[in-house]
Amino acid sequence: MKEEFKIAWRNLWRNRRRTIITSASVFFAVFFAVIMRSYQLGTYDHMINNLIESFTGYIQVQHVKYQDNPLIDNSFDYNDSLASAISEIDKVVSVTPHLESFTLASSGTQTKGAAVIAIDPVMERNFSDPESKLVKYRITDEAVTRLKHAGAIPDNVLEKVKKNLGRSFSSSARLELELGLADEDNENCMPEILKCTEVSNGFLTANDEGILVSDRLASYLKVAIGDSVILMGQGYHGVSATGIFPVRGIIKIPSPEIDNKLIMMTIPAAQKFYDAEGKITSLVVNLTGKSDRVLKTVKAKINILLPDNNTVAKTWYELNPILYQQIQGDSQSGQAMLGLLYFIIFFGIFGTVLMMVSERKREFGVLVAIGMQKKKLKRIVTIEMIFLGAIGLVCGLLASIPLILYFYFYPIVLKGDLANMMEDWGWDAIMPTAWFGPYFYWQAVIVAFMVVLATLYPLRKIGKMKEIEALKG
Repeated sequence: MKEEFKIAWRNLWRNRRRTIITSASVFFAVFFAVIMRSYQLGTYDHMINNLIESFTGYIQVQHVKYQDNPLIDNSFDYNDSLASAISEIDKVVSVTPHLESFTLASSGTQTKGAAVIAIDPVMERNFSDPESKLVKYRITDEAVTRLKHAGAIPDNVLEKVKKNLGRSFSSSARLELELGLADEDNENCMPEILKCTEVSNGFLTANDEGILVSDRLASYLKVAIGDSVILMGQGYHGVSATGIFPVRGIIKIPSPEIDNKLIMMTIPAAQKFYDAEGKITSLVVNLTGKSDRVLKTVKAKINILLPDNNTVAKTWYELNPILYQQIQGDSQSGQAMLGLLYFIIFFGIFGTVLMMVSERKREFGVLVAIGMQKKKLKRIVTIEMIFLGAIGLVCGLLASIPLILYFYFYPIVLKGDLANMMEDWGWDAIMPTAWFGPYFYWQAVIVAFMVVLATLYPLRKIGKMKEIEALKG
């Protein structure tokens, strides 16, 4: 057997071009399949991180009737001991109380329906971290005018700033990326741009009576920090809920749909406003794992801890069935595209095998004619194909690792119209890859299976080979 391996290895390098072509077909098959799947799964993970880790959580404890009828009447009594007990469960990262309801928000002549999320400002830092989403820079007409008067801003840079008129940014990095200035312009102009577009902002304290208003809702209501917003709604058990709340800060939410209608306040302020003392509508739980097994295990453990049958733990896909179905549907379409890629790749591999068999027909005939058994020849050819496949597989996986690592830590950040379109759909305008997981190894398994299928052809040809015809060939 050792001799057969030695012969097979030497056979590969007798015709280097043929070996390189065959291995290259396997290499590109593995490389493109892994990269394509990594980007697809990375996008799903980012969608889940955006919407689930920032809003619904992986698991929520809520009243059994709340999902079908999300009224404040379907709230439940909350105490810190329940949150502490859930925090002790393995895989649980954070437990955060929320009180959610609806209200009419009014300022001057402007009125709009709004969603209210009441939070604990300290505990919320471990969940959605709204403080990091506060608007820090805003491009307004006044900011552009100040930049003109500064005199140190070139016209081409000023035009790029004007293209983003009316937009807000939560970080200087995002503003720099959106402007897309050359290195020299970025170094010379960004300090002045940041200075002219910077806005003051504030956050909530533990028992604050003020509110945070989402960026688009604040623009509609025409309110700024220090202004007041009148809230009117229905409280617990039908009581009238009205109040005037000062605006402490403006917060920018990545999802435009939520950014159009969100108001945040502290839980004590909301409980007082809705006359729901001691009540919350949900207890949001974030986990370290996303797998179904982890979700089901933690959900079962939480349900054991719940004090009565009026509360229940639900997973994110029970809370967001539409998003879950969208991800599943898109995943299936992605798998179909991957299947088409595999189909094309297989015929690429098979074509190189056909070329190899055709070129070596006379060689096979000579080997059998001088006494080599066909069984031994089949084993040698099989070992050759294993070597070819292994070279392509290993090289393909090794070549994909640096790209996956780089774009996992430094994802592609979209800008311009494409970024605006992504944000209009409610997603962050970035494209990360997924961390290594089963998808990484399965691509190698599938391509290895294709190599095995392609090997059946030369084995069949050797089995049916007639030495005289092969020698003439």
